[in-house]
Amino acid sequence: MFKEERMPRYLTFQKGGVHPDDMKSLSKDSPIKRIEMPSELIVSMSQHLGAPAKCLKQKGDSVKKGELIGEASSFISANIHSPVTGTVTDVRKVTLANSVCCDALVISPAPSEEDPSYDGPADYSSKTPEELLAMVKDLGLVGMGGATFPMNVKLSVPIGKTVDFLVLNGVECEPYLTADYRLMMEKPENILKGAMIIAQIVKPKQIKIGIEANKMDAVLLMKHTVEKLGFPIEVVPLKMKYPQGDEKQLLKATTGREIPSGKLPLDIGSIVCNVGTVNATYEAAAFGKPLMERIVTVSGNCIKNPGNFLAPIGTKVSDLIAAAGGLSEEPDKLISGGPMMGFAFWDMDTPIAKGTSGILALKFNEKPAKQTHCIHCGKCVAACPIGLEPTRLYNLIDHGRYAEAMASDLMDCKECGCCAFSCPAHLPLVQAFKTGKKLGRVKK
Repeated sequence: MFKEERMPRYLTFQKGGVHPDDMKSLSKDSPIKRIEMPSELIVSMSQHLGAPAKCLKQKGDSVKKGELIGEASSFISANIHSPVTGTVTDVRKVTLANSVCCDALVISPAPSEEDPSYDGPADYSSKTPEELLAMVKDLGLVGMGGATFPMNVKLSVPIGKTVDFLVLNGVECEPYLTADYRLMMEKPENILKGAMIIAQIVKPKQIKIGIEANKMDAVLLMKHTVEKLGFPIEVVPLKMKYPQGDEKQLLKATTGREIPSGKLPLDIGSIVCNVGTVNATYEAAAFGKPLMERIVTVSGNCIKNPGNFLAPIGTKVSDLIAAAGGLSEEPDKLISGGPMMGFAFWDMDTPIAKGTSGILALKFNEKPAKQTHCIHCGKCVAACPIGLEPTRLYNLIDHGRYAEAMASDLMDCKECGCCAFSCPAHLPLVQAFKTGKKLGRVKK
């Protein structure tokens, strides 16, 4: 569609990283489809980093689409809205794919649901940063790239600090996932307008969007759309290397700045926002729409028709898989998110949340390799994008020396899985680091 630039300069981070097969061809050409409304939704009160929301409804209550049903219970928390008009048929505990157990509302949709009118777009250009920030909080926006950090907290710039860079994350480096790619291909103007709304709040000196080279059509489309709209946004093509989408690696590649140990992007004058989050910000400002639905990639070698689906929050995994044509065979593993950092789970009634980017059903063609002793090859050290020594951390944790592991920068580990991916001994490195962090905090 667009003329590709000659010899584009692909940026990347320099330290570590791996190159798994991206497996995106299964779903990247599948346009976003809205699924048929399921017979019931399970809307959990923990869809964000931090404290669960306070449930505002009881069994038997009626709810309307977009109505507040869960209220943020602390500073690090987020509002939750009903994704459908209907009746609360139950309030019960559920276990999410990430093993978090929390309260949830089971909602049965009304037979003839009428959507509230989201007429627009409204004029948001005259709103103050404070008004836009309050809107982001009220409408329950969180990071949709997986971390689910409440957006109103992320965009609250402390007095005395300035934002040099607002970086949009269009990398989507996890294998199989193509939800962000389809969003960039189908709604580029919404994403860029959302970026300018966020810019109204945080007032950055520069705005960039990073996109990996396996999505060059998205790079070219974004560049064309930036020129068409006349926005001061730089589109940055990046080399294919996992975990390019992590905010530390993305900022290193796009800005040249490195986040010090124990610090946040704002400490180096930067804010990173996933393109799905930015699109949700546009819909919130332009239409007053809460975050109550999202795009989910349903893929894997056990899915009949892999694709990308717009689904209400609380949709059960079984309903999403049914929308993709069902299973071609029984999977060995179900994963929420991507295969590198996602969560394996077993219950098909598990509901999706605001941070659910993908549902994978995978069959392993080969038997899992047998774990052996560490052979001290150093591959995990070379692969670590943070510069840690995974083999040393693993040995410390394996021998119960949690305080020493914490003192050796264990908390800097992003659990990206590069070390485990490259380990010829097939050691459960990431699982060990997760355990070590939990026990290390307790032992302090």
